[in-house]
Amino acid sequence: MSEVRLTTSSFLVLGIIDKLGEASPYDVKVEAARTVAPFWSVPHAQVYAQCDRLLKAGLLSEARQEGGRNRRLMRLTEEGTAALRGWLADPSFVPVEARERGILKLWFGASPGVHAPVQTEEHRRTLEEYEGLAAEVGDLLTRGQREALEFGIRYERMMVDFWRWVGDREPPEGEADRVDRADGADQR
Repeated sequence: MSEVRLTTSSFLVLGIIDKLGEASPYDVKVEAARTVAPFWSVPHAQVYAQCDRLLKAGLLSEARQEGGRNRRLMRLTEEGTAALRGWLADPSFVPVEARERGILKLWFGASPGVHAPVQTEEHRRTLEEYEGLAAEVGDLLTRGQREALEFGIRYERMMVDFWRWVGDREPPEGEADRVDRADGADQR
């Protein structure tokens, strides 16, 4: 087995294949989009690249499906299972990287009055979807899956609250002028 640096995306692929028992890279991509995408997205091309890396490193084995499209079906090897179990047992803290485009726009001077209503509505809509999912299938989820869904619910509640707060705040004196100048509308 060659030495390979495992990333979170590596463990995402290992975890999904472990849950499915065996999977093609396409199956991994579909399952990631269906399950973990709301809190951990991975580009489709990266799924295929990770499968190839993990196969080369000896963490996955591959068999070709007989007939049809001759799909590649992958399973975790003993080394892959050990790597996944070790990662799951590791309690190390990694700081969260929040990638909220609306927050970045605020930082650079976007109008809160323009963005807050849209962001509030979109986060409210997502919150309703997550709460509906919890009501529909919450009892069918594993404890970890239910806790991940609860994270999504609490996150969306916080974002709705945050954007309402942004929208309800009075702009500081002169803020509108600064935003206009940044847009090039006022060159005093």
